[in-house]
Amino acid sequence: MTAMLKAVSGTNDIFAQAREYPFREPVFRYITQTAEEVLRGAGAQMIHTPIFEYLEVLQKGVGLTSDIVVKKEMYVLEDRGGRVLGLRPEPTASMVRAYNQHGMKVWPQPVRLFTWGPIFRGERQQKGRYKQFHQVDYEALGLSDPLLDAEAIALMLRIYKTLGLKDLEVRLGSVGDPEDRDRFNQYLRGLFRPYAEVLSEESRVRLETNPMRILDSKSETDQQIVAGLPVRPMLEFLGDESRAFHQKVCHYLTQLGVPYAIDASIVRGLDYYVRTAWEVHHAKIGAKSALGGGGRYDGLSEMLGGPRVPGVGFGIGIERVAIALEEEGVEIPADPSPILYLAPLDEAAKIEALALAEQLRPKIYVELGYTPKSPRKALEDALKKGARYVGFLGEGERVKGIVTLKHLESGEQKELEPLQLHSLFEGP
Repeated sequence: MTAMLKAVSGTNDIFAQAREYPFREPVFRYITQTAEEVLRGAGAQMIHTPIFEYLEVLQKGVGLTSDIVVKKEMYVLEDRGGRVLGLRPEPTASMVRAYNQHGMKVWPQPVRLFTWGPIFRGERQQKGRYKQFHQVDYEALGLSDPLLDAEAIALMLRIYKTLGLKDLEVRLGSVGDPEDRDRFNQYLRGLFRPYAEVLSEESRVRLETNPMRILDSKSETDQQIVAGLPVRPMLEFLGDESRAFHQKVCHYLTQLGVPYAIDASIVRGLDYYVRTAWEVHHAKIGAKSALGGGGRYDGLSEMLGGPRVPGVGFGIGIERVAIALEEEGVEIPADPSPILYLAPLDEAAKIEALALAEQLRPKIYVELGYTPKSPRKALEDALKKGARYVGFLGEGERVKGIVTLKHLESGEQKELEPLQLHSLFEGP
């Protein structure tokens, strides 16, 4: 006998009655609909990009020295024409590619876009992190103004608060301009070189290519070395322009009443990231407490073959937000229950029940029992569905031209003609 096939490890089926909380479809819908309401209300437009792109787009989007590329965490495939494609490991590169490809530079700037959907990374599974996970993404493209950075942080925080989360902390940093990072990297090389032999293999490579990435290494040994050294923060290496930009972001957040904490340890190792970087943390979801993060990336468009297009945006991990909602005990709005459950009692009543359901459905939520059952079994099904009424249709009802309607809470039962049934459920 063939073994029953199951989903790939690190992926999950998302449906209403899922046993594990993060994967219940109403929770996902609550998060994405809330995010959409907040972002549309702020003037952002929804965009859906393909979940796969030419590999070059994705590699440049995440950086050739990133873990996603170096550790081969990206899912790569080849189409029939021999073109190499990849499943998106993050949405930003696709959003910027779409901005360039569709001539959005001639639109009023900035162009503010958002999306949500699945993201794919072949990394080690842990709480809140999966090989296929889901993310809400927001990008503001075409304008280099610290006001956009502050707005993005405020919008991100508003989404979390509208969802009902309270135990939140905004951590704000800056990665400066390229020349600032050059100075910082030169300093880090001198600091870490005496420990080159005990650093992880990846960090030994990064020591020459991009020492900033050592600071956010996933290796415990590397983190112990970092913790034991007097590492000066990136903020001390900011030039005049990037420092002034950072101070304006702080000023705007203060004016907006958005609380934040300066976190000099936030780094972005990719060359196209500049200046503002931030994370929003929730203490109740464990050591990896970030619910999402964002930053400015003024150099990405040029790497994708387009003009220089400044951009800032954020990503929100849906599964991680779902876990935080559970930890805080936030009540998720329940799906509506059917008003009426129509139960055919014999074969001939099946089409009658469906025809009546179709007539009533523009007015009310009607579910149908597709298989004829005894009144007792049909009543059990109606109760399981949470219906308010059950309507029985069988030979006796067909002879009289009526529906037997039972109110499940009171137990009251009456015989109604179809037109009376229509009148009963007419309302505003």
